[in-house]
Amino acid sequence: MDLELDGNSALVTASSSGLGFASAETLAAEGANVMICGRDEERLEEAREKLADAGDGEVRATPTDLTDPDEVSHLVSETVGAFGGIDHLVTSSGGPPSTTFLETDEQDWYQAYDLLVMSVVWTIENAHEHLLESEHGTITCITSRTVREVADGLLLSNSVRRGVIGLVKTVSREFAPEIRANAVLPGTIETPRIEELIEANIERGVYEDYEEGLADMSSDIPMDRLGEPRELGDVVALLSSPRGSFVNGVALPIDGGLLRS
Repeated sequence: MDLELDGNSALVTASSSGLGFASAETLAAEGANVMICGRDEERLEEAREKLADAGDGEVRATPTDLTDPDEVSHLVSETVGAFGGIDHLVTSSGGPPSTTFLETDEQDWYQAYDLLVMSVVWTIENAHEHLLESEHGTITCITSRTVREVADGLLLSNSVRRGVIGLVKTVSREFAPEIRANAVLPGTIETPRIEELIEANIERGVYEDYEEGLADMSSDIPMDRLGEPRELGDVVALLSSPRGSFVNGVALPIDGGLLRS
């Protein structure tokens, strides 16, 4: 299926690795010009080089701390300067640390809110006028399945990410029909973060090897495996494309059927 994204311009945040990178990769493969960002300049440049051959579009990279509103504003300006506008905005971010309620102090809450919610607010604020000028502006926010069903030990993610869902649903009504806004809710997907968790559990003696860790993490998933990053990226590209032109205001799980709600 031709997603009709050739020549479009996309900004994907937190995209030097993981699900942001996977989304940027699919958009680039479909012919879009893509701006990626991240805090680690070396890793960001490595990601840009990997994406350069993904499709016919141009790939640029801008180092950005998404918890700094001035840097977010600069990121959007760099994207518009490079590509002449923004057709598609995809927001992503790293996750806050694993913690329980009694282990969490007030500053942890504020930091998580800036990372998970305000980064999205600032990016949409700065990109809105450019999305409005597009013939098919879209916003897709990558969140987590924890907005529907909490995960033990992920207090901050469980609590704070839900604000993004309320934001997406609200702007999907306020910005339509010129701009569509949706969210995707990834489940357990084999990203570098998951690989790190499994390796850490091997060191602690929880698992004997990586394969045992994969089997354990996929045991509750009806599809009997972890997701692949590109599988989420493909959905993000579809939601961004004219092929998804009547999809607006949804929070779509991509979890192999893990959610029970």
